[in-house]
Amino acid sequence: MIKVKTFTTELKPFHTVRELQSLDEQVNTFISENNISALFSVSDTCTTDDSGATIGLIRVISYRD
Repeated sequence: MIKVKTFTTELKPFHTVRELQSLDEQVNTFISENNISALFSVSDTCTTDDSGATIGLIRVISYRD
């Protein structure tokens, strides 16, 4: 059965690299702890505020356990 999992993070100026590394760690930990046997896709998209500035990131993975 194919499943989908969504992860999110808030992006703050001058902290982006640290926040992206944290998001990577969250995803890798999820994959490891849940014994994911196949990862089909990883997709990132940005969220913006009303001025168009990027304020967050959504990462979606599809997998089979």
